[in-house]
Amino acid sequence: MNSETQRYSASLSQQIWDFPSLLLKSRFADALERGVSRYPIRRSLRLAARAGVDAVFDDIALNLGYRAHRIDGHSLVLDGEGVFVDVDVSRKADYCSFYFAIWADSVGRAENAIQQLQQRVEAVRIREPMFSIDWHFLTGRGELQSASIEELADDVLIDEAYPEIGNVAGFIDRYLRAKETVLVLQGPPGTGKTRLIRAILGEISRRNDGNAQALYTGDKKALECDEIYVKFITGDDHAFVVEDADHLLRPRAEGNEHLHRFLAIADGVVRAQGRKIVFSTNLPNVGDLDDALVRPGRCFAHAQVRELRPLEADALIRRLAGERGIDPEPARQVLAGSGRKSYSLAAIYQAVGRAG
Repeated sequence: MNSETQRYSASLSQQIWDFPSLLLKSRFADALERGVSRYPIRRSLRLAARAGVDAVFDDIALNLGYRAHRIDGHSLVLDGEGVFVDVDVSRKADYCSFYFAIWADSVGRAENAIQQLQQRVEAVRIREPMFSIDWHFLTGRGELQSASIEELADDVLIDEAYPEIGNVAGFIDRYLRAKETVLVLQGPPGTGKTRLIRAILGEISRRNDGNAQALYTGDKKALECDEIYVKFITGDDHAFVVEDADHLLRPRAEGNEHLHRFLAIADGVVRAQGRKIVFSTNLPNVGDLDDALVRPGRCFAHAQVRELRPLEADALIRRLAGERGIDPEPARQVLAGSGRKSYSLAAIYQAVGRAG
């Protein structure tokens, strides 16, 4: 495929992707030209289902009485009297998550559309809380782009996995109730930082009627432009998550030119308004962090997560094995055979998984 064909294909894909938006905007333009109101009501609905996309789309398209248009494999348009619905879907290994953008000419029609959609998906709908990751990255052209990913808030943390924290559920509760914005999770790879972040987002979801949104990035270049910070301040994300933020957290005296943006939204002139900012870093020492970031009133905690010593690892193995109804001894032998003096959570969970 030559470059001209590639550009044409990309352009065509973009046109197909934007078709619902183009159709909706043309209707708005027509209504404005005629001096009438078309869709003054806007609602949205997120839900996940343990079913295939085609099965859900087919059922919705054929049984709700709307004029349905299947644009491509991941979108559907529903058009009815006084109502317009744009449906997008993302696939995971064992479920699909759907986002319904609903425009209507009355509150009643909008609420009726929501009720109809919920009823059609009810039999396969996932009832557990979800959280949405809005993943941001910089393209090769230097443009900030994002992709939305729906995740189940099903992570269960075990206190034995975090000896420096202790009561993990209590720690998360205190953080979410605290006035401080920043949390820094510090420790080597494989020690449970990401698992803890997922649990925090899951708890935010449970406190927000089963839904939470987090702006996420691990892209160093994306953090060097102001756009992502403005998006967080002006948007409706509940949290800003930055993983592998080593370069961002070092003291400004060492040449860090980018931390000031986070200081501004964490507790500066423009504030995060109660939303949370979570960093994970592999930096080994608290002294590696800029003092302004971790000062009282701005930072709730810089929590150390580390590999477990043999007795700590044994306690976690016994807990996991007991919950799964398996013999802990094979997992103990796997770790003992490694010859290590401490063990990452990743290694422990893997050993227990193999034993099971």
